[in-house]
Amino acid sequence: MSERPDAPPAPPPPTTGPVRVLTVNIHKGYTAFKRRFVLHELREAVRMVASDLVFLQEVGGEEASLQATHCEFLADQIWLDHAYGRNAVADGLDHGNAVLSRWPIARWTNHDVSLPGHEPRGLLHCVVALAGQAQALHAVCVHLGLRERQREHQLDRLMALVEADVPPDAPLVVAGDFNDWRSRADRRLRRSGLVEVFARGGGRHARSFPAAWPLLRLDRIYVRRVRSALPLPLPRRPWAALSDHAPLAAEIVL
Repeated sequence: MSERPDAPPAPPPPTTGPVRVLTVNIHKGYTAFKRRFVLHELREAVRMVASDLVFLQEVGGEEASLQATHCEFLADQIWLDHAYGRNAVADGLDHGNAVLSRWPIARWTNHDVSLPGHEPRGLLHCVVALAGQAQALHAVCVHLGLRERQREHQLDRLMALVEADVPPDAPLVVAGDFNDWRSRADRRLRRSGLVEVFARGGGRHARSFPAAWPLLRLDRIYVRRVRSALPLPLPRRPWAALSDHAPLAAEIVL
């Protein structure tokens, strides 16, 4: 069991102000090169950002030492709801994508976008019931493959998901680890009306890998049908010592 007091999580806040979004690949709770298990420190760092929606990649399943999944442990007492989509199982342990939300997740689907002979990948699509809002927010947590051919296939699947399952007038956030070091995803995703927050705000995607000295622009936050979206700067510490990816954050006005 995760540590949970008798008191339930705080009620969902009304969505009259900006929605704060965070995305980070947590590397199954380990530092770079798996030198140390740091999920407790990661939980504190994630909480310090005070995000309403958290997009997580490489999230572990059941953890014996925690007696809970990584998703449950991270969400405990802070986020009202969460969803976990298992993408892979290795040595009896599973991992995948997760979304933590301060509002109820009305429904979610994990889409398998793996290609034969390559590492499993998924797109976790959540429909978030916003407090005081008639229109739901759609959130897709992404972790794409390491090879260009994989990513092209997976981006096409992402656009098909948006076309089929997201109403054209609904606010949409797509975030995660795109592994798009050549910055080619934007050309495809523009066809679905998606705009990347950091590229629009600063002219280029944010550097996020490796976390200790970011050089590659692998992680993204895309939006559609929102009023505005601004990048949020995050301190280098403690993140540089908590995963191999640095996090990205944004404030979004719906």
